[in-house]
This record gives sequence, C-alpha cells and structure tokens, in this order.
Amino acid sequence: MIMTDVLRQYATSQPDKVCTTYNGREWSYGEFYEQVRKVAGLFQTNDYQKGDIIALYSLNSDAFLVYYFGIQLAGLTVMPINTKLALPEVEYIFDHSEAKAVVYDKRLEDVIVRSQYAFKEKYPICMEDGINISEDISFNEVVMNIEDTAVVMYTSGTTGKPKGVMLTHQNIISTAAIWSEAMDMTESDRMLISTPLFHCAACHVFMIPTLYKGGTVIIEEAFSPTGTLALLQTSNATIFFGVPAMYTILLNMPEIKTIDLPSLRLFCYGAAPMPYEMVKRLKETFPNVKVQNLYGQTENSPAATTLKDHLALSKIGSVGEALPQTDIQVVDEFGEPLPIGQVGEIVMRGPQVMKGYLKDEEETRRAIRNGWLYSGDLGKMDEDGLLYIVDRKKDMIIRGGENVYPVEVEEVLYQIPELLEAAVVGIPHEVLGEVPKAYVVLKEGKALSKVELVAFCTERLAKYKVPDEVEFMEVLPRNASGKVLKHTLRSPTQQVT
Repeated sequence: MIMTDVLRQYATSQPDKVCTTYNGREWSYGEFYEQVRKVAGLFQTNDYQKGDIIALYSLNSDAFLVYYFGIQLAGLTVMPINTKLALPEVEYIFDHSEAKAVVYDKRLEDVIVRSQYAFKEKYPICMEDGINISEDISFNEVVMNIEDTAVVMYTSGTTGKPKGVMLTHQNIISTAAIWSEAMDMTESDRMLISTPLFHCAACHVFMIPTLYKGGTVIIEEAFSPTGTLALLQTSNATIFFGVPAMYTILLNMPEIKTIDLPSLRLFCYGAAPMPYEMVKRLKETFPNVKVQNLYGQTENSPAATTLKDHLALSKIGSVGEALPQTDIQVVDEFGEPLPIGQVGEIVMRGPQVMKGYLKDEEETRRAIRNGWLYSGDLGKMDEDGLLYIVDRKKDMIIRGGENVYPVEVEEVLYQIPELLEAAVVGIPHEVLGEVPKAYVVLKEGKALSKVELVAFCTERLAKYKVPDEVEFMEVLPRNASGKVLKHTLRSPTQQVT
C-alpha cells in the first residue's frame, strides 16, 4: 500500500467527498484521482523511464497536489523545488538531480525561460489554471515497490551545496500514519495549509496525513494576515499549521480578540522555538483550541517528536516525546546513549528515515549508522522522556521558518572582489525569530557599501538568505586555531571592531 493506492481506494469508497479546496474550487476524491491518472498518463505518453526525476516548480495550488501524486503514479520520482530560491540555486538542483523534465507554475515562468538547463528544449510542462489534459489520455498501471524513491527534496547542507534527500513510498506512507495518529486525525478533519507545499512540513506532515485519513485539504496560495484569518473563519478548518512568526503576526491583529473559530480544534507549530508567552497567549485567545509542537527534519520525512497540548506550558522549550513507530536517543561521540540531562547528538530511527542522499553515498553513510539517523542537532532528555534541543544543527539560522545555512551565504559573499573575509550569524528578530547578519572585512584600500553587498547577494540567493544587517570590521574574532568565533559575533555585547 502506497499513497496513490490510498487515493484510488477513496476515489471508489467516497468519490463525492471533498478532497481539495483552492480559491473557491473544490475537487472530490473521484475528481481528484481522475486528474492524477491523467497526469500519470501524460508522462507515460513520453519517453520517461521508471525512476526518472521530474521537477515540480510551483506555488501552492490544488494542481501542485495533482502533479505531486500523478508523477508518482506514473512510476517516476517527483522533486518539489523551493520557489524562493534564486535562479543559480534552482539550476544547481536541476543539474545535480539530472531532472528529466519540469512541471512549472505559470506564475514562475520567468525563471524557467531564463534557465539554461537542457530540459528546456525537451519537455517543460506549464501548469495553467487547473489541469488541462485531454479527456481521452490513457493510463497503464505501473508496478511499484514500496522501497522505490517517491520523492527527492533538496535541503541545504553544511558544505553550502544542497543535498537531495531520497524518500521512498514506504517513508511517505509511514509518515502519514505516524502524524495522523499523533494529531488524532479523522476523515472529518479539514486541514488549512498556508505554508509552502514544496516544504516537507506542509507536504508530508499536513497534506498527506490528511488525505491518508480521507479528510479535506484547504489550500491557500500563501500566508497573509487578513487572508489567512478570513479563511480560518470561512473554511471550517479544523487544523492549522504555522511557524512562530505567523502566530506573532496573527496574535497582533486587532480583530484576533473578537473572531470565532468554532470548527478549529488544533493549532500546530514548528520550524522554530515558540516562546512561552506566545503559547500562553494563543491558548488564552482560543481556549477551546489545542496546541501542538512538531519536530523533524527532511531526512526523517520529517517526523521525530511532538509536544502535545497538555504539556505545552509545563514543558515549554521541549519538542516532546518520540512519535509512534519512532525511537529517539541522545548519544555521545561514540554513539552510546547518554544519561538523563546530559547533552549529546540527537539520533532517531523508524520507517520514516530517508533512503539516503541522492548521488552522495559518503554523506549517507555519515548520516545513517546502524539504522540510526544522526540529526546533527544537540539535545538532552528529561526524566519524563521528553526531548529538548540545546543547539541547532551546526550554525543554521531559522528565519521565519526558513532554514538559512551561514556557509551558503558566506560562499556568495566571498565572490565579491573587494571582500577579504566574512562570517554570517543569526541575530534576534521580533517577528521572524532571527535573521542573517554578515560581518565582513574588506581588502586593504577597497571600498564597498552595504547597499552594494546586499544587491550582489540578492542576485545570487533567495531573498530570505540575504543578510538583513551588515557590519564592517577590521578583523574577525578567531581562536588559537584560527576558527572564527561565531558565538562572539552572536553575543549582543560583542565589542570587536
């Protein structure tokens, strides 16, 4: 049983039940699966081989879901791409993955037109409003193995180059079962998704588990304070997910105190820590709605731990207990479990752990050892078996729910001719949690303004990765071995000039 099997069964058992709703358009399970079959047939009429990677470059829409599953139903591998990336970043993913085709959103056509990747001449598929595919297109069933790669999602690595996380059909359906159980989902749930579907959280933690249980996915093109709040009221959503920055914005809207959300039962949050006062305020504003924290990473589909409502305030700072079918440990440098309260690396195992990194066996061996996924996150367990993250993976910055790896930004900065050295760290931000700040040293006799530096980065990086602040220094602080002391730069009292 894989997710396309689940959709086929629902198309038979509840063909008239609403599957998706987007911009006023509703597709029933019967209609949705028929669209998925058409997409699968479309790819079968062309020269693609089982396992070929097809890029999916799209903003949120119901068509995103149709192509996501249709590509898989054809026996191919779907690769959602972050639409916030700059063109060089997108082309790197095209090239490294050797994608055979791209399905692109009409709203993003400019990027595809400017791309020099080879499939441009072969078969780019433009997603118009809806799925415009001939009614008489045929589809032949494909025999698929649960260990076949269903999805590749690229995640930034500490080397500065993204890594393609390969997730199998087994990974995907296991994650659906795990999260639907952890969130007590039923066929009556209506999930409102305002975060990008190209992210593993919106796609695998919320969209797919909802469909796994036969519920309804309500899709918003993008989060907007007034639009999202209105949709929460009019759509009869039962579950909503947001990163802390989104909740900060919503809770500061004047009308938040007077709105009524009788259908809503669960607020989910993740991707960054949620302060105690914000959780408290959320629960006070909506006393009949539970809150739940979720933790995971792309390499585990993502599914690791969850902190449920009854512990939301008493265990603030914790990411909760291990999810169903999941084992969590905190280990030392030798992989041995550490006692309660001691800090070590968080490792986990379960059916949701990735197949590996695409075309990178060395990194795969480093990440998965004896069946355990080494997260790179440092944490500790308390006496109740709850996990706390002490430090994030390497020096990663989480800007409004988006991961920013400093080394990736630094590599772009080092391309500036006037620059001698650079270091990027995260600094606090009232709404976004944190934003990148660049500390730079110029070559002797050279001049460079903040405006010029930011402009250079904007052409080569996604907007959320571009430094919000820039500080020019005479020298970067280093230890005896020459390593830049980033903790010194992060300190609000740092006096280095």
